[in-house]
Amino acid sequence: MKQKHKQKEEFHSTSDFLERPEALQQEISRTEEFIRTNRTVVFSLGGLCALIIAAYFGYKYYNDNQNVAAQREMFQAVRYFEEEDYANALNGDGNNLGLIDIMDDYGSTKAANLAQYYTGVIHLKQGEYDEAIDFLGKFSADDVAVQARAYALIGDAYMEKGDFSEAAKFYSKAADFNANKFFSPQYLMKNALALEKNGDLRGAEASYDKIVKEYASAYEYQEARKQKARLSALASK
Repeated sequence: MKQKHKQKEEFHSTSDFLERPEALQQEISRTEEFIRTNRTVVFSLGGLCALIIAAYFGYKYYNDNQNVAAQREMFQAVRYFEEEDYANALNGDGNNLGLIDIMDDYGSTKAANLAQYYTGVIHLKQGEYDEAIDFLGKFSADDVAVQARAYALIGDAYMEKGDFSEAAKFYSKAADFNANKFFSPQYLMKNALALEKNGDLRGAEASYDKIVKEYASAYEYQEARKQKARLSALASK
């Protein structure tokens, strides 16, 4: 009954505006009076909203331009990386910026983010595993293959450090990141090896079993079957 009464009141209130123009005019006058009385607050809020919107689009425009500039500056550093000239790739050649400069000068751009990846790979190749883990850990990407590869490379760094538990965690993370038949079996094989080295034979067997059951068309399928059988025999002794 209360609900019906409330709806009836709302209906009559609306009807007043439709049937009595003076009621609508009175409401408009109240609104104008509120704005006059609270002019400072109203216009301050409006100005603040406008400032936030302008700042957002201004930052986006600036960041887009910075990203284009960073990609252009980064071109030669990537060329050096591909040529395995890691010193010039990292530090620049005096005329072109290196990856470290890109990260320092263009920190919020996609190019600087990608520079984290290249820098991490270089440190891994140079046997500087803690640095590799640090840079690769800061990297993030929407690209399925590249992000999974970054996780796997962190796993490689931990393997080299002899930390097989952490290595297995990152190999598993790589395998599960948008799992697919092209890359996941590779990372599951590495995960199994890390788990076995860490003494977790059951876990290693389960990793091989996942390849056998879910990726029968993968190149790693036959090897996974063989290794699974080996671990099953060891576990039964």
